[in-house]
Amino acid sequence: MIFPSSTTSLRIELSDKLFLRDPQATDLGRRLVGESIGLIDQIGFEHFTFKKLAQRMESTEASLYRYFENKHRLLVYLVSWHWAALRYQIRFHTHNVADAPERLRLVLRILTQAHHDDPTTTQLDEAALYRIVVSEASKAYLTKEVDSDNQAGLFREYKQLAADIVLIVQEINPQYAYPHALVSTLLEAARKQLFFAQHLPSLTDAPAATAIEQALYAFLENLAFAALMAGSAAR
Repeated sequence: MIFPSSTTSLRIELSDKLFLRDPQATDLGRRLVGESIGLIDQIGFEHFTFKKLAQRMESTEASLYRYFENKHRLLVYLVSWHWAALRYQIRFHTHNVADAPERLRLVLRILTQAHHDDPTTTQLDEAALYRIVVSEASKAYLTKEVDSDNQAGLFREYKQLAADIVLIVQEINPQYAYPHALVSTLLEAARKQLFFAQHLPSLTDAPAATAIEQALYAFLENLAFAALMAGSAAR
């Protein structure tokens, strides 16, 4: 099952703490976002520089620095765009589903299909962005500045996504003691197990082939519902 996109022609609203000037507001800014995704996907975040991006865009470094003060803020912006778009998709596809366990299963389906590109959206390459999220997202918060960045609201979109899923978990089992830990584990596992399957296969049971979606979904579903049902039995 491939979920149709709900982000076509949608403007994703992100925290204004992420940028100096909203890149969605200008043609150059939108090109910056799209081309940075392609370049980071191609060479990796460590080798990415604004100088290389400016050359790719046939622009100047100075013009790019008007949007982001450094490449770390750009990375957090890109990752945040992904989390915000994912949150919108989850809300779009679950808002008419009354059964909480079925809503959680839909969430897990969406998480395991986030690596697909939607050809109807032209603003960016979702598949390339998700490859960046898989490989680079942890670098957005695994820094010495994580506390100040958090206070500045740089991780708002990730925390909002997690909070929405926590509400579903608490609806399934209001007495479950670890809803936030469970949800953050599910979100992290969805991308890290994909990374392990592709690069460190001895750390996962998911195959590095076309069946990875089904295997990853089965693992996340088992992890979520085993924890929630064990929590019910312990009461």
